[in-house]
Amino acid sequence: MGDLDARVQALEAKVEELQSRNEIQELRFRYHLAVNEKKPEMIQDLFAENGEIDFAHLGKASGRSRLNTFYQQALSDLVPFVKQFIHNHIITLKGDTGTGLSYLEAKPIFNGESFLVAARFDDEYIRENGQWKFRKMTLVPYFMVPLKEGWAGENRIQMVRK
Repeated sequence: MGDLDARVQALEAKVEELQSRNEIQELRFRYHLAVNEKKPEMIQDLFAENGEIDFAHLGKASGRSRLNTFYQQALSDLVPFVKQFIHNHIITLKGDTGTGLSYLEAKPIFNGESFLVAARFDDEYIRENGQWKFRKMTLVPYFMVPLKEGWAGENRIQMVRK
């Protein structure tokens, strides 16, 4: 029977891990649904109480109130259209915390112009009150350029808040 107990415990641990991975993937997908549908009110609940973002030159925010303000502004008329597409979401778990990496391809309109965006998200996750949340989301931009120019030039970061 000892072998059966060990096998059941191993299966329970694997099910827990798979469930956590699925919940974290859904967290990432819900984030992009909120951005793509321009529903900033959905975003702050995806973050831990002390959650934060570091979006390089686009800005930083920490705490739900500041995150809410950031996304209300970011998804306002400044960016009247944006569609984001996520690729290669990799998740590493360690108990009630984890990290993730995913690649972003985005098509926004910024200052009246179509842009091409490629970047990477580096995430930290935490299980808070039984739910997975973003602890920190970091954006590492590769290029943010007007569609008409492309990314072959030297200045690959042209999407800058004024």
